Amino acid sequence: MGKFVISTVANGFRFNLKADNGQNILHSETYNSKSACQNGVDSVKKNATDDSRYEKLDAKDGRPYFNLKAGNGQVIGTSQLYADAAGRDNGIASVKANAPNATVTEE
Repeated sequence: MGKFVISTVANGFRFNLKADNGQNILHSETYNSKSACQNGVDSVKKNATDDSRYEKLDAKDGRPYFNLKAGNGQVIGTSQLYADAAGRDNGIASVKANAPNATVTEE
């Protein structure tokens, strides 16, 4: 089972979703408050299993990545950059498998 790690950063809070192996599979924007960050975690848990919430993109250098969006279209998480589309698809599958029941910890 994965876990969300909420961290304090220079101007707020952000979360990372980590897979069982400890690899980061999704990160958030910076939130102004811890409660807003927790709301982001809750939104990821809610939307992670819905295929229509994933936006598959390519970075300027051509490497694929994805965004997870809430029902209102707002980005709630962004993946790392992958070497190929198959890696991106595996990343999406990992979010779908790990996020719904992931624990939440703080650093």
